[in-house]
Amino acid sequence: MTDLIELLRGMKRIRAVEQGIADRYMVQPQQMRCPTHLSIGQELVGALAGLALKPSDYAVSSHRGHAHYIGKGGDIGRMLAEIYGKVTGCSRGRGGSMHLIDESVGFMGTTAIVGNSIPVGVGLGLAAKLDGKEQVSAIFLGDGATEEGSFYESATIAAVRKLPVIFICENNLYSVYSPLNVRQPKNRVIHEMVAAYGGLDTYFVEGDDPEATTDELQKAVDKVRSGAGPAFIEITTYRWREHCGPNWDNHLPYRDEDEFENWKERDPLPELERRLLERGTISAERIASINQDVEHEVEAAFKFANESPFPDESEAYIDEYMA
Repeated sequence: MTDLIELLRGMKRIRAVEQGIADRYMVQPQQMRCPTHLSIGQELVGALAGLALKPSDYAVSSHRGHAHYIGKGGDIGRMLAEIYGKVTGCSRGRGGSMHLIDESVGFMGTTAIVGNSIPVGVGLGLAAKLDGKEQVSAIFLGDGATEEGSFYESATIAAVRKLPVIFICENNLYSVYSPLNVRQPKNRVIHEMVAAYGGLDTYFVEGDDPEATTDELQKAVDKVRSGAGPAFIEITTYRWREHCGPNWDNHLPYRDEDEFENWKERDPLPELERRLLERGTISAERIASINQDVEHEVEAAFKFANESPFPDESEAYIDEYMA
């Protein structure tokens, strides 16, 4: 059973990191040396990465991967150092926000190209099956990635070989600035489309309900782990900030203010906190303590990133492949 207090803590950690990046991104020009895609509003699924999955499980993600990296147990200081281009970063300052990795916790990487991590995740599932280990490979993707050929090719391999793979699709309604209804035929529903494709157990849940999302994701992961074959779960969510960058863009015509405010009111973070308080599962004092712990942890991580050195020029050609 998922510890809902730990889920709340995980969501708060992710939001604090992402908010910290947003607050500093424009104030410290050129210090964060890469584009960044924030997960503010989408923290729930990332926080569940470390609770529904085991430390030995694999996970891969996309360009919007901060939450999944943190949730799976990735080191926050090393993630921030990577964004600052420092040698202490999780990719030694070479990859930036869209190329995060922490193999020690099974987080095997994020990629900037939409859909590019999906075959990698299926390969990890194949490796786990060949090794005879009870590992699950979790692939975090957005709604836009379900329109890439790599998704269908990978889903076919996963289905044919009954691999222990779960495709976790965060449908935040937009691929950059394009809503689903201008990218797909009218009335097409992602999880129904995948179900019709065959070979994957499919699930759907509204991501504004933290407990329903937790239960459905855990059920899907457990079934995959049992050897039943791959699964696909669609979770609706909403990004608050612009597609790429720290700013707000709800004034742009691709989405309207009413929609934006509606989703903010459905924010699962305060909703989970409210439920736990009402039930007496957590006290206001415990919440204050968690908030303070998170604040100190995140401040220490930014301090580490800021004070870390840049890579030495002698490293310029390390890991380069030249014919």
